[in-house]
Amino acid sequence: MTTPEEMQRRGWEQLDVILVSGDAYIDSPFIGVAMVGRILEREGYRVGIIGQPDIESADDIARLGEPRLFWGVSGGSVDSMVSNYTATKKFRNSDDYTPGGKNDRRPDRATLVYTNLIRRHFKNTAPIVLGGIEASLRRITHYDYWSNKLRKPILFDAKADYLIYGMGEIALLDLVHALEKGEEPTKVRGVCYVSKTPEPDYIQLPSHAECLKEKERYIDMFQYFYDNNDPISAKGLCEEVDGRYLIQNPPCDYLSEPEMDGLSAMPFTRELHPFHRKAGEVKCLETIKFSIMTHQGCWGECNFCAIGVHQGRTIRTRSEASIVGEAKAFTEYKDFKGIISDVGGPTANMYGYECNKKLKLGTCDHQRCVDSRHLCSSMKVDHSRNINLLRQVRDVPGIKKAFVASGIRYDLINEDKRHGYDYLKELVRHHISGQMKVAPEHTQQHVLDLMGKPGKQTLIDFKKLYDKLNADEGKKQFLTYYLIAAHPGCTEADMHELKRFTSEELKMNPEQAQVFTPTPGTWSSVMYYTELDPVTRKRIFVEKDTRRKEKQKEIVVKKQQFRSGFAS
Repeated sequence: MTTPEEMQRRGWEQLDVILVSGDAYIDSPFIGVAMVGRILEREGYRVGIIGQPDIESADDIARLGEPRLFWGVSGGSVDSMVSNYTATKKFRNSDDYTPGGKNDRRPDRATLVYTNLIRRHFKNTAPIVLGGIEASLRRITHYDYWSNKLRKPILFDAKADYLIYGMGEIALLDLVHALEKGEEPTKVRGVCYVSKTPEPDYIQLPSHAECLKEKERYIDMFQYFYDNNDPISAKGLCEEVDGRYLIQNPPCDYLSEPEMDGLSAMPFTRELHPFHRKAGEVKCLETIKFSIMTHQGCWGECNFCAIGVHQGRTIRTRSEASIVGEAKAFTEYKDFKGIISDVGGPTANMYGYECNKKLKLGTCDHQRCVDSRHLCSSMKVDHSRNINLLRQVRDVPGIKKAFVASGIRYDLINEDKRHGYDYLKELVRHHISGQMKVAPEHTQQHVLDLMGKPGKQTLIDFKKLYDKLNADEGKKQFLTYYLIAAHPGCTEADMHELKRFTSEELKMNPEQAQVFTPTPGTWSSVMYYTELDPVTRKRIFVEKDTRRKEKQKEIVVKKQQFRSGFAS
């Protein structure tokens, strides 16, 4: 609920928890605050949600009163600085999570602003708990691109009491149960807090001051942080900041398959709340309303991506029965046209298998599951369960088309000698809308090594297979490519080589490329700040001039004629 009238109708005088978000209130399983609200509701708690409150007055933040147990604060589904600014720091005029689409409701550094808003209007209030991707990825000393400096852990700036990091479903329940008992949740796994004293049994990270003084110490700190995100193998972390200490307890456990199914079965309306609807519709619902999240986590470990740090590097999978049940439920909606926008996850073809060693011992801290050179021999790629799932979904009466729009690792298709071909055939026949999006990002090997992406031969091999299958099926479907300009290590000469490759090998002109954005919680951001390869500690080129970043992008998207006399 989000209005006093709703409280009155239920006869509630006070809420247990009030959640504040940088998004409008969208009741969807894809929206973190909505998921938190439904989890707490299922446990019997009275929950209110305030989406995009006015920050100049108490009108919104005070409309539901004061919670009995805690305030939950999130910057929204996207880090507010990423949401508000392009890679070249130009303000974005649109916002897919704001009614009407105009970007006029989400403040910069929303987590800090909302916490201060609560403190301004409620003295000695219930604890404030931070969550969501903005808080999760800024929980330790981090490079902030928009101010071009290292910032303290967000708890030191936000003046909040606790922070739940990662997906945190189990940490959420453990925290609320502790508060219900009148206990401080300082022992809850998956929680961060500030202490006057260090935690001696935890890994002592380089201090904030050390990181400011010496860039290699910042790399050391991030390595410890990155290696301690797995519930099985991680240790707690402790970082000194100006005489106080950021304490990060070990991560909470991952959800089991039945628990994943249970969350997906909660009664989401999949709509924008009527309170917000008078200001217009939200664009994000066009894609998420009738999409299905099949799993959480990603072990791809692209260095520019924070999914592995936030969601984890172990796949947690829903059952086929749960996913098919969700597809059947779509057919009950009056506005469902028979089209499922996406059946996938952070990486669609990681559904249904994992490394047995990782499931037993946790993620390795000495090698990756996959990098720019090879796949670990312990990771047995197997698309068979995914094939079976897709067949079951499209067999649901009332389903005309079920697209797979999430990212797909083409190197994993190549790697799966038993089922990769059949999986790609399923996609080509049934699950692609005229084009399939893949993300090679670049083609120069030294840049790919820094990105953690597979080599260009992998893409060439995949394209041949994709083209063959489309020819066999009599279909004219194409590949579109995500490309990145100005990633650490990338020069204008590298972009010219990328352009040559796309023209001569792929026979196409890229229509778009994105300029690299250094976001908290990624190795690429560490590279951008330090100008060092974090593995070798050798200096690397990093383009930091905005105009030259744009030039790198322009090199690869500039139209040119092919020898056959036409332009793509």
